[in-house]
Amino acid sequence: MKSTVETLSPTRVRLSVEVPFEELAPFINEAYKTVGQQIRVPGFRPGKAPRQVIDQRVGRETVYAQAMDPAVQSNLNKAVSENEVNVLGRPDLTDVKPIEEGEPFEFTVEADVTPAFEMPNFAELKVTVEADEVSEEDIDADLDEQRLRFSSLKNVDRAAADGDFVVVDLKATQDGEEVEGGSVTGMSHEVGSGQLLDGLDEALVGMSAGDEKTIQSNLAGEQAGQTADVDIRVDQVKERELPELDDEFAEMSSPHDTMEELRNATRERLEQQAVSGQASEARSKTLDALLEAIELPLPEKTVEDEIQHTRSHLEEQVSQISGSFDDYLAAIEKTEDEFNADLRRDVESNLRQSIVLGRIAREREVEVSGELMTSEVVRQAQQQGVEQDQFQQFVDQLRENGGLQQIAAQLRQQVALEEIVKEATIVDQAGNELSEDALFPGRKEAEAAETAEEE
Repeated sequence: MKSTVETLSPTRVRLSVEVPFEELAPFINEAYKTVGQQIRVPGFRPGKAPRQVIDQRVGRETVYAQAMDPAVQSNLNKAVSENEVNVLGRPDLTDVKPIEEGEPFEFTVEADVTPAFEMPNFAELKVTVEADEVSEEDIDADLDEQRLRFSSLKNVDRAAADGDFVVVDLKATQDGEEVEGGSVTGMSHEVGSGQLLDGLDEALVGMSAGDEKTIQSNLAGEQAGQTADVDIRVDQVKERELPELDDEFAEMSSPHDTMEELRNATRERLEQQAVSGQASEARSKTLDALLEAIELPLPEKTVEDEIQHTRSHLEEQVSQISGSFDDYLAAIEKTEDEFNADLRRDVESNLRQSIVLGRIAREREVEVSGELMTSEVVRQAQQQGVEQDQFQQFVDQLRENGGLQQIAAQLRQQVALEEIVKEATIVDQAGNELSEDALFPGRKEAEAAETAEEE
């Protein structure tokens, strides 16, 4: 096989491949087997008819045509490997010469490729992250959230205010006719939450049990963009009662016996979250700094193909769950142009990240351990609610649809990013440089435990 590469642009090449006829023998042999199984020849069992008989029945050209696709794919892979071309997306077959007896088989493809770009000096990357300190105010705020989870509601004989709960009846009409699906009775609603109709919370403030009022509001769903008259009737007003932060609350809401123990446990949990959050922020900001330091042209066809694939997949999901894509856009409060702009930005960002981290992983020969791979597969299975007795079937499905390869590629990128995080300069807001223990919390202890277990 001979091949040549022509650069069409920084992100696209043309590959011309010539395969000697004798090298096509494996593909032609397989094609004769396939065609032989498909035809019925009197006097021969399926697949046992001689080539001459098959040629007479269907024509040698038909058999050679059957051999073309696998011959193209196999020799294209060889050409890509030999020329060290890093192809992105699916190559386009632009020209192919039919297989002819004794003649070289020739074809041409065009493909998007990873562009050449210069890597920055990773040691010169510098990012600043939030401090991992936990204040007493942070602990107080968390304890207040815990109180909310154990709060109760009681009826009050007064007008509703922000933060109260009301039990309301709502009825939407247009020109005196009730809107389909626009009525509800006995609904509990938190005043000020903004979870229902526009203008409802403002109207509820000052209303007492038994009060009625009519407002104009915008409708949602199929009537999105339309306005209607909404009759409001308040049946009950309730206020939230919070438990006291004392030992009794600590014993009721946690495994701890005293408020001091609960407060200390809360501090410890928030500190662990702060350390983990700081490490996550360090990785995210290091990646941003890395990508900003690289001038990287993106292959437009690959971008467009990924945009189309992502949108088609989303539209399919929306149609199965909630109806039209227009309703989906209304629900996320975006116009068509805004959605398309956000989608393009996300696709370009993901592709840029994949190209850069993929190159780092290749150059540093990053390998993903079996333990890391298994841990990620288990995590995804748990996330999707896979039962234990269905785990092997889940793994088999990943293997069949290419999911395992995709997981491995993502993990290689994560490991590659960690290499850059180790080399970059990462400081907190006070200018203190973060240690490797701070950047990868718990890793040293986990590795020590794993070593001890192996021993």
